Amino acid sequence: MRIGLLFLFQFLTISCFGQQTFSPAESRGEVENGDINEASGLAAGINNPNMLWTHNDSGDKARLFLLDEYGKFKAEFIFPTLKNRDWEDIASGPGPEEGKNYLYVGEIGDNRAVHKLKYIYRFEEPSLKDEKRTIDNYDLISFEFPDGKRDAESLLVDPLTKDIYILSKREEKVGIYRATYPQSTTETITLEKLGVIPYFNSVAADISPDGQEILTKTYDAIYYWKRDGQSIADLMLSKPEQVPYVIEPQGESIAWKKDGSGFFTLSEEPRDIEAVLYFYKKN
Repeated sequence: MRIGLLFLFQFLTISCFGQQTFSPAESRGEVENGDINEASGLAAGINNPNMLWTHNDSGDKARLFLLDEYGKFKAEFIFPTLKNRDWEDIASGPGPEEGKNYLYVGEIGDNRAVHKLKYIYRFEEPSLKDEKRTIDNYDLISFEFPDGKRDAESLLVDPLTKDIYILSKREEKVGIYRATYPQSTTETITLEKLGVIPYFNSVAADISPDGQEILTKTYDAIYYWKRDGQSIADLMLSKPEQVPYVIEPQGESIAWKKDGSGFFTLSEEPRDIEAVLYFYKKN
């Protein structure tokens, strides 16, 4: 029944929208680690080829999970000095030291809009080959929004500039905010608001490894932009392409494949519905 519904969705999508930039969803299988039950972020491994990083949101331990591209669990890394207040997204990209890849974990969720300060933890991407499975060294980037307390679940790192972008979630028109590089790790940053886009409930975002393509995700749609010399803000203020999407139980994560040939999505597990890793191939 599930396969039949997926086929029908794919047929209707192609019929209604014509040729798309991405193919319909390919199921890569259920995530095999039962502890990954509220996956709220997803990022490609650069130091770990053909792997994906994910994490749970509020209430879980401060930890990351490493999966292969078929949902098979490979490793868990713990932050012994951190708590997970509300981790909502993770990004992969360059950082302070040239030639190294960094992960950025966004403690940016705030359902009731009560926290003035939000945090991003930046650290060199660990490797599956490492014997040590704890992360002790990280940069703390503390920030606030320029227009009040906001809930956010979408984090982007521009690989061309190392600027960090955050999209708010709950407004009728989602705000685009930026922290330009180099981001202070000693003082609180006030983000720069660059504009708004008319997509309520932005729950995930990612930029391609070459910095030329952007994806954002709501609970029921995925939007795609391709750069043509524009800044990220100008690009996202233009009209996107809506990508075919299999509606997930509570899909809150999206990540480009390392080579840019497509992207993955992963859902939380409300009502004990098993999370499935989906891949959308670029045509």
